Amino acid sequence: MSMFDAMNTSGSSLHVYRTWLDAVSDNIANLDTARPMNQPAFQERMVVAESVPSTDGSGIGHGAAVAGVTFGSPTGRVVNDPSNPLADAQGNVRMPDIDLGDQMVQMMVAERGYQANLATISRAQESYQAALELGK
Repeated sequence: MSMFDAMNTSGSSLHVYRTWLDAVSDNIANLDTARPMNQPAFQERMVVAESVPSTDGSGIGHGAAVAGVTFGSPTGRVVNDPSNPLADAQGNVRMPDIDLGDQMVQMMVAERGYQANLATISRAQESYQAALELGK
């Protein structure tokens, strides 16, 4: 086990949480994106994370990684909006099936996870710096 494992593990988690925040911000930005009925609605982005297993047989993991991104329904919601220039003859458009409240909760959870891992890196740096100063 390396003395930098805490920093490496938290660093990998920072990447996962940043990707999650990017996906949530993309979802919120496209919340009101209308599409014609003959096209799919904007699809919600959802990040899939996975743990990075130990390679040395210690059983201690080595952080997290983005395993992929899944997408919400291309059907979305059918909304009657005859004033929309993309509306069909019946006045319908496709809107994404994304809940703003859910996205806000996801944003807060991802933000807190990001902050916690950043604090872990900061504390590890302080500890390593203090250890280096012991020898002076």
